[in-house]
Amino acid sequence: MKKYIYLFFTTVLFFLASNNILVAQEKFGPTPTKQQLAWHEKEFYLFMHFGPNTFTNLEWGKGSEDPNVFNPTAIDCNQWASIAKAAGAKGIIITAKHHDGFSLWPSKFSKHTVRESKWMNGKGDVIKMLSEACKKAGIEMGVYISPWDRNHPEYGTAAYNDIYIQTMKELLTGYGNLTELWWDGANGEGPNGKKQVYDFTRFKDSAMSYQPNILIFSDIGPHIRWVGNENGLINETNWNLLDTAGFKRGEGAPANDTLNRGNFNGKNWIGAEADVSIRKGWFYHEEEDSTVKSGKTLFNLYLNSVGHGGNLLLNVPPNRKGLIAPQDSAALMDFRKIREAAFKTNLFKNAVIKNNKNEIEICLTTPVTINSIQLQEQIKFGQRVIRFEIYAGDKEADMKKIAGSTTIGRKKIIQFPTTTAKCFKVKIIETKASPIMGAVAGYFIKN
Repeated sequence: MKKYIYLFFTTVLFFLASNNILVAQEKFGPTPTKQQLAWHEKEFYLFMHFGPNTFTNLEWGKGSEDPNVFNPTAIDCNQWASIAKAAGAKGIIITAKHHDGFSLWPSKFSKHTVRESKWMNGKGDVIKMLSEACKKAGIEMGVYISPWDRNHPEYGTAAYNDIYIQTMKELLTGYGNLTELWWDGANGEGPNGKKQVYDFTRFKDSAMSYQPNILIFSDIGPHIRWVGNENGLINETNWNLLDTAGFKRGEGAPANDTLNRGNFNGKNWIGAEADVSIRKGWFYHEEEDSTVKSGKTLFNLYLNSVGHGGNLLLNVPPNRKGLIAPQDSAALMDFRKIREAAFKTNLFKNAVIKNNKNEIEICLTTPVTINSIQLQEQIKFGQRVIRFEIYAGDKEADMKKIAGSTTIGRKKIIQFPTTTAKCFKVKIIETKASPIMGAVAGYFIKN
């Protein structure tokens, strides 16, 4: 019995170091892989929709477009990568092949590619250009490869699954290290009038054999999940856990609300990625130049995605020249400026932080004016916190509740009415297991 008690207290014992709260290491429930942990730390990266739709003014191409419509006159992938890096984005995911089946690289398994276009006399390769630009800029790269192909004559037959795997192989073995493979579940009729029965198990196994460290996104992962909307919003309650048995990608996926919140007791660690476009549409349309989201709007999306424990995938589509438009670039720079200003000064930097069971006490010598607190769990040990509350006051006796929320995960940013106080308490109300917390920080974010 004494040994059992000793082990229990060893598990829950907290160690204090600066404003970081550490604990003995014992995992609980599903936990992220090393690759998933690295993904959680990225927070924000760009999506780039680019292809014939850019020039035909469509969102979903028909697959029958003349390849010659694709003709960017001044494409500069170094500009894309440098703007992404300057915005603080950790990488770019490019639509290497959208639903129209047009490949941005000269695929040997299609006759609907950059090779058939007049761009660069058929010698161009957007994927090669972007991979070189990302490597030069020191950012990561991923690819979207639509399983749906409205052009390929074999779509709707068993042979197409083999062809799709070969197209993946070209991308995953020919352009260096790729960090994310992006799938949606779109499934429509091909040029032969048939729908495809996708063999996603083979697709996954093949992709992982080409790049064992790549992470695959879809509405059921296996590594990263869709959040059930394209508005860039993740629910206040966000479990990095999801049950996938019996579900499919696209039709047959879990309910959107489930994708947005995750499963309380989910069997798999599948973090949430919130995708949204900086514009009204996903591909560039000149008439949408006035719809570019402001830096302030993008920051609010950040608070409701990264601030709810997920990642933000922001679509910034190149224009017909093959450049990020000035309006989009300006918004991205403003977004970074707002983000950096918001988190520049940690008001708890010099605080004395103590833990008493499920309470974190933050004590300062002088009052601070504050409206946001950032909490983190050490998710490598699992996600544990179900519900918590925050209290503030000038001394222990007069503390009042100022905020409360559910789940923490990798990062939770809680905002509340502006408060001036020198004592704060984070009270963990309900947990699955003893909480293992990371850093706690306080900020005054100007709106």
